[in-house]
Formats: sequence, C-alpha cells, structure tokens
Amino acid sequence: MKLIRTEDAVGSVLCHDLTQIIKGVTKDAVFRKGHVVQPEDIPVLLSIGKEHLYVWEADENMLHENDAARILCDICKNTMMDESPVKEGKIELAAAADGLFKVDGARLRLVNSFGQMMIATRHGNTPVKKGDKLCGTRIIPLVIEKEKMQRVRELCGDEPLLQLLPYKIKKAAVLATGSEVFHGRIKDTFTPVLEEKLAEFNVELVYKQVLDDKPEQIAAAIKTAIEEKGAEMVLCTGGMSVDPDDRTPLAIKNTGARIVSYGAPVLPGAMFLLSYYGEKQVPVMGLPGCVMYAKRTIFDLVLPRVLACDLVTADELAALGEGGLCLNCAVCTYPACGFGKGW
Repeated sequence: MKLIRTEDAVGSVLCHDLTQIIKGVTKDAVFRKGHVVQPEDIPVLLSIGKEHLYVWEADENMLHENDAARILCDICKNTMMDESPVKEGKIELAAAADGLFKVDGARLRLVNSFGQMMIATRHGNTPVKKGDKLCGTRIIPLVIEKEKMQRVRELCGDEPLLQLLPYKIKKAAVLATGSEVFHGRIKDTFTPVLEEKLAEFNVELVYKQVLDDKPEQIAAAIKTAIEEKGAEMVLCTGGMSVDPDDRTPLAIKNTGARIVSYGAPVLPGAMFLLSYYGEKQVPVMGLPGCVMYAKRTIFDLVLPRVLACDLVTADELAALGEGGLCLNCAVCTYPACGFGKGW
C-alpha cells in the first residue's frame, strides 16, 4: 500500500475503514475497506480530517475483491436468479421465481477448497419461493491473484454451479384404492389432503377415481389418466403395505412403468413407491398412508423434484437415510429444517 494526497485518490482502493465521529450523532465507518474512491467522496474525506489516504498500489496480477466477486457470481448464477449489488467483495443471489433449487456439491467444494474465496448456499433439492435467498459469495482478502480466479473459472466450466428449475407439471391424477373406500364403508379422506398439497404448487387435479383392490383396474386407470385425461403425474393412494390384499405396487408394475424404488429410508414414508411411465417419463407414485395424516413425509421431499421434471434416482432416494427422520416438531418449519437434506 502507499500514502497519497486525498485530492489525488480518485479511482484508488482504500486499505482500511474510515470512521466519522460526531458526538451524540454518529460513530460509524463512512467508507469501508476496499471502497473505490469517487470524485464526490473527496469533500467527505476532507471533512473527516483525511488529507492523506493509504491505498492499494495497482498490480496487473491482482484483482480487487469486487471484481473477483463478479467472477464467483458468474460461476454460480443461472437465468432465474437475482443478484445483489456488489459490496466489500460480496454478492448474494435470490430466487427470481418459485422453483426447485439445486446445487452441484462437488464443484461447490472445489471452489471453497481454493482458499481466499467462499460460496455458502442453502441446501440443494429444496423448494424455494420468489425472493428467497439462495447463496452468498465472498472474496476474503481485499485483493486476490487473477490467476487463482481464472483457474477456478476454468475448473468450474460453463454450466452454473447453482440451478433454479421452474415447476413444469401442472396436471395430476389421484387414484384412491381400497375396497373399504370403493364400497363406501369409509370416506376418502386422502384425496382432499393431496388436493391441498398440489394447490401449493398450482397443480390442477384433472382426474380422480376410487378403485377396488384389483390390480387390473388400477393399472387400467393409470393408463387412462395419462393417455386420455392428460395427467402429467399420477398419485395412487392405499394398498401400499405388505398385506396380501394390498395390490397397488403390483398394479403400477403391470403398467410397464419403470420402478425406481419401492421403499425409501424416510420416516414418515417408508412404503413409498416411485416409478416413471412411458417415453415421456410420467411420474407414477404409490403413497403410503402416512401422507394422509403426517404433516411432512417422503412425498413432500420428492414432489418438488417431480414437478420440476428432475428425474429422481434410486441412489438419491437411498441417500435420504441421513436426514430422513422427521422429528415431528410441535411447530413445523419445513423446509427450513434438516428433514430430507441428505440428497
């Protein structure tokens, strides 16, 4: 750093905070370390007694923290994110729309392992609302080597480290199965729960049926929902346990759907089934009874991904074991909690 006259400091970078003290009025930094001096700043600097300033010397091999922060932001950002103004080497990103937030964890660790820079995000594979904060990026020192920032950019490649996927599925079908419901012995209380959950994502219920525990009827109804009613997702309720007369998993399999998993390491929701039907990969799910009465379950974890047409794998479901235990808190704060943060 070097000492220069304040009048000559326009365009220079301050090496430390400059504080103004007015008794009974203020004691705060007027300019922060890293501030680039502007012409209008000169009278203010002189008014606080600063006739000389310590500033950083220009170095063609170094980047100012704000310029380096721009690179970190570019590594992270995709088209559905809004960024904050750069300040003290820091830029934050927020959701520009509702959607599914995703993080490339391997590349995130790569950036954070370089040192002198950091990116902190919320958990990936979680639903977010427009305006929600997604991440914060920061350069730690005031200046950083250009070569280091260029190396990080090259290693991360052209694809953004973060994604915000819009929800694409807008039409769903619900097939309530079970002889007790079909014969009117009990009321179907499952479908209204699903209608409420789907409404949170502006999904329309275009087809619903109550069916007996007959695999051929259930399989036919799944195909009707997709091929004739235009359903982009099918939810089957009832018949998901291991009792001999629970036939929903068999019915889903008989449609020819590709079974991803029957069972998930999540409580509530162990007896969950996920499959994809046909060339269009239409999601067909078998929902366990807990979805009807528990506040949050495996269905809440998988639904945002399904609606964003983000295909879920068996390995990803297996990874939910860590964090897959809902604690049934007296006041539910999901998704602002640890439930389902394992994938």
